[in-house]
Amino acid sequence: MTIAHFPGHPLPYDRYLEAIERETARFAAAITAKDPTAAVPTCPDWTLADLTRHLGAAQRWFSVLLTRVVQEPPRDRTVELGLPEREDALAEWLSTGVSEVLALVRTTDPDAPMWAWGADQHARFWVRRMAFETLVHRFDAERTVGRTSDIDATLAADGVDEFLVNLPYAGSFAPDVANLRGNGEAIRFECTDRESDGDSWVVRLRPDTFGIEPQRAEEAPSGQTLEHAKVRGRAADMLLLMYGRSTYDSRAFEVSGDERLLTRWFSHSAF
Repeated sequence: MTIAHFPGHPLPYDRYLEAIERETARFAAAITAKDPTAAVPTCPDWTLADLTRHLGAAQRWFSVLLTRVVQEPPRDRTVELGLPEREDALAEWLSTGVSEVLALVRTTDPDAPMWAWGADQHARFWVRRMAFETLVHRFDAERTVGRTSDIDATLAADGVDEFLVNLPYAGSFAPDVANLRGNGEAIRFECTDRESDGDSWVVRLRPDTFGIEPQRAEEAPSGQTLEHAKVRGRAADMLLLMYGRSTYDSRAFEVSGDERLLTRWFSHSAF
């Protein structure tokens, strides 16, 4: 199956730079002066300190890949992290690190060909990926400390697109996606606050693969049913649903069709 972005996605490159900077700052602000041993409800077995180390390490690792413009999967994931001795200094460590990462990313040619685990084999893949890694974990941090989280609808819708486009390629670290097979069953995910921008995706499960239909959501391939199940909700809620921070049976969503299909999808699509 051909995997295709819908019009409006990806966003302009600068939007991802702004998101990385803003979301990291919000993450750091949320954890400053908070208990680093606090359990993160959305990341079982992680503490707030674990979450912070994970995000800082991921940002630094992505920047190493961009610096090298790697052309094949790296064999060594060793990165000099410079972790502080005290966990209460992790917020400053994260903020300092992202400043260095952004200085690099701003000088990176987004169109430079390079290896990526997802659909887009260019440097821009890693910058877009970093933006949503940071955004989702900012949500995790704010929820842990009891802050109200908001997510820009345009950015959230692009995050849904980024997730769905790349999920078929995630088998190396999310082996359960191999179970997302079927006989043409289709699920539509629709952002109710982005309808004027056409943010609606149909994902079809086939015997050998799965992925977004290359047509607009309204156009069913000849002889195929457009959808067997549908989930409708705000873009921010839809993004959190994709990342397992919500469930499709919550009050945030309108659900119709085969719920067994939805259960199968969400049981195997996490990464």
